[in-house]
Amino acid sequence: MKCPYCGGVKTEVVETRDSEDLETIRRRRACLSCDKRFTTYERVENIHISVIKKDGKREQFDRDKLKSGITKACEKTTVSAEEIEKIVTEVERELRGGEAIEIESKKIGQIAAAKLKKIDKVAYIRFASVFKQFVDVEDFEKEVRRLIK
Repeated sequence: MKCPYCGGVKTEVVETRDSEDLETIRRRRACLSCDKRFTTYERVENIHISVIKKDGKREQFDRDKLKSGITKACEKTTVSAEEIEKIVTEVERELRGGEAIEIESKKIGQIAAAKLKKIDKVAYIRFASVFKQFVDVEDFEKEVRRLIK
């Protein structure tokens, strides 16, 4: 494992814990070069899921891409990194639990948005504005009105 701080390749596992869903192992590691600590997550590699984009192109499901989008939506909110990780894990589990190995990007956005909606309304609106492609302030207004109801 490469240290994200100094790039050193010699690290040791300091602590190992199963996640709540028992599908991911959380490991605290210490770099033997710079003595800094960092966290890694380990999970079983599953079958590949293809995402059908709006333009019809297909690409492999990228967990990190989903996490990045959710993280951007959650900037300057009270949503923690652990909650973001939990949402991403739940979305991925739901996708893998389904029968299809090809899923429209819209469906992935809907699942993630629904989970965000439950924990932080501002993060939900930010995320929805991208995946629903809001083009003007009226789109935001409509979504906020739906949220308030």
